[in-house]
Amino acid sequence: MAVKIRLVRKGKRNKPFYRIVAVSDEKDGRGEVLENLGYYDPLPEQSVVEFKDQRVAYWLSVGARPSPTVRSLLKKKGILPPGI
Repeated sequence: MAVKIRLVRKGKRNKPFYRIVAVSDEKDGRGEVLENLGYYDPLPEQSVVEFKDQRVAYWLSVGARPSPTVRSLLKKKGILPPGI
């Protein structure tokens, strides 16, 4: 079973809000997720990104692959270890 770290869109129309989740690649991420790892709110002047740093590090250490968008958010926060 491979695990992905990806965004799941929540919120109302024209007011998106995203949860950052660890999900099996066999699932679509809208239903059963393995763990909620944080959130991303792109609407304020300064977009808000919060991660559970230790849990993200754990999932990356066991082989979870971040999506391209999550990878860029992790890079901006300085959480992404080199080589991933």
